[in-house]
Amino acid sequence: MTPWSPPAPAITPVPGAPEAAPGYYGIPVVHKAHWGWLIVAYFYLGGIAGGAFVVAAVAHLVGPEEDRRVVRAGRYVSLAALLPCPVLLVLDLGRPGRFWRMLSTVRWRSPMSTGSWGITVFGLFSASAAVIQAAEDGLLGRGRVRGAARGLPAGAIAAAGTPFAFFVAGYTGVLLAATAVPLWFKNALLMGPLFLGSALSNGTAAVSLALAVVPGTPAATQARLAQLEQATAVAELAVLGASRARLGETAAPLTKGRLGALVRYGVVGTGLVAPMAIRAVSHRGGRRPARTTTATAATLTLIGGFLLRYAAVAGGQRSADDPAATFAMTRSAQRPDAAPGASRR
Repeated sequence: MTPWSPPAPAITPVPGAPEAAPGYYGIPVVHKAHWGWLIVAYFYLGGIAGGAFVVAAVAHLVGPEEDRRVVRAGRYVSLAALLPCPVLLVLDLGRPGRFWRMLSTVRWRSPMSTGSWGITVFGLFSASAAVIQAAEDGLLGRGRVRGAARGLPAGAIAAAGTPFAFFVAGYTGVLLAATAVPLWFKNALLMGPLFLGSALSNGTAAVSLALAVVPGTPAATQARLAQLEQATAVAELAVLGASRARLGETAAPLTKGRLGALVRYGVVGTGLVAPMAIRAVSHRGGRRPARTTTATAATLTLIGGFLLRYAAVAGGQRSADDPAATFAMTRSAQRPDAAPGASRR
């Protein structure tokens, strides 16, 4: 016989008291990624490297002869932006051995593993393209090194390296999405395209800025670069808008408070809308803009690209600290009408 016990008294909520957070009583459900400025810089510079390589490769393969300046600048910018990336990654990992351990095996389902290999292979193509350009510019002297560099197949390197450049430009967004952080996971389908679009925009802006430093760039080349910058900015803005609609209330870390203001006025206003307006006005009527105008628009784009990656990382960390966002994400993933593959975690 079960011993009798008095019923538990009903608990009456105190009027005006805040509701308890669901689940873990306000304690974060998932562990946030403790990434800081090193990873933000790694994401940013890797995007510029990939984007600049694509611009140079396209100009080399299908561009007119007058666009040789674009090829030259893109090759140098790509390698210059890529060189700090392994250092930043090793510093964030803490020990060089951890980076080499990721290269010891290839795990195709791991964005971290494939990313490490991708940036390594891309580095070979980027360095080869820069060496070819240095030989053409007479920076390698007149010996065997210059002869060997000039013998490298520039067209094949541009064509074969472009897929890896696209990969490096966009894989960091996929890396973020492959986590249980609500802000990144719920926008998994668009994180890669968002980072890819920003990388192409930033890479084009970096090439444009490099060409604006020295005089002599043909007006037609400047106009084509400006058109490419406008197209990539529009694409990035469209993916940002689609991401906002897809996230719904989960986007709160990026729409409220100081971080929300940073996204509105820094990423969108400074990094996208302002450069687009400057280019539209400066190129109106087929006019040739001043180099300072071109440099200003490119610099604003680059600032916006950095702020985008900072906001994505910081917003994800805040999202991980919110248990309500995590439980809302899991509920939506369990619905019958949830996106395919959404419940795999």
